[in-house]
Amino acid sequence: MSYVLPEPLKLAFWGGERTILKRDAMLVKVSTDGGVVGYGPGAGSEAAQKEIVEEVRPLLMGQEVERWPELRGSAGAAEVALLDLAGKAEGRPVSELLGGRVRDRIRLYGSGGMYMPPEEYAEEAAAIAGMGFGAYKMRPGIGPEGDLEAVAQMRKAVGPEVGLMIDAHTWWRMGDRSYSFALVSQLYREMAAYRPVWLEEPLPPEDHEAYRRLRREGSFGLASGEHEQTLEGFLDLITTQAVDYVQADVCCQGGFAMGEKLFDAAAAHGVEFAFHSWGTQLEVLAAAHLGITRPESVVSWLEFPCHGRGKRPGMYRFDLAEDILAEPLPIESGYLTVPRTPGLGVQVDETVVHRYPHRPGPWSYFRLDSPAETYAVVSDHSVKFVAV
Repeated sequence: MSYVLPEPLKLAFWGGERTILKRDAMLVKVSTDGGVVGYGPGAGSEAAQKEIVEEVRPLLMGQEVERWPELRGSAGAAEVALLDLAGKAEGRPVSELLGGRVRDRIRLYGSGGMYMPPEEYAEEAAAIAGMGFGAYKMRPGIGPEGDLEAVAQMRKAVGPEVGLMIDAHTWWRMGDRSYSFALVSQLYREMAAYRPVWLEEPLPPEDHEAYRRLRREGSFGLASGEHEQTLEGFLDLITTQAVDYVQADVCCQGGFAMGEKLFDAAAAHGVEFAFHSWGTQLEVLAAAHLGITRPESVVSWLEFPCHGRGKRPGMYRFDLAEDILAEPLPIESGYLTVPRTPGLGVQVDETVVHRYPHRPGPWSYFRLDSPAETYAVVSDHSVKFVAV
């Protein structure tokens, strides 16, 4: 499915311009002859759809629901839907199928802010904090001085108690104007005065040694992981303590099984886990079911994308993200309480399938000034970008 913006959104950053055309999402449905239905989110990419249609569907067709534990490994992008189905068939919530919850709720941070003047970051940070979120994440990239000023103004706007996360994913995507290691190190030290929770992906994500060098400076937390492609890559981040927070996405990076392995590794090496979640509220809930199987000391944060709608603060609209559920998620004071009802515990509104037909192609583009290049961003968030 696709939510197409009324007009392309053009956002200038230090070294180019980003254009956002739409946002994609996937709804996976698994059903039985007896009428039990399971739903789950997918990566929203054409590659994920092809995997489900050509590989997963033939493997699951004709199977008994009771065999779900052995079918998980072959379910791939349909794993969440399979467990939602199994939970409903057995009368148990998904969290119980994943080993059992150790808590009922998980801490969220409001995620927004992309390439705007410092005062606008500050206004949005205050608005998101006003909605009850205990932390706010923004995406800098307006130049070194502007980025530092944005963090300073955000701290002033929200006061000392609200957490601030800085997702510097643009700093290594600016072509010839990408921030050098020395500049990143300088900003890391200077931003520490405003006590952020973490600095996320300030360096190319595959350069783990650079993260280890930067972390030795110890200014404040470092985070990375959403672009890792293998378990070995994640384990290198964790076991060498290249970061303070390791991040992964349930939909794009190995599902529940990968998450469980990362939780155990993070706990063993003193690293915290923080979910990457950049899609619909169904994705947020799926991650939450997994997250509450570990204490907050291990799984510390779950990302909640804040999209504006009506008078509600947030970034560009993505109505599909919340319309996929018949009722809003139970969020209070920045915490999501995970339902105890069978499966994921929510009612999916299937009308979104017809209301938001898919429009093929990338959802976003980075245009660089120097060298003059353009990169596409697909809805599998573990893929860095694609040259076009």
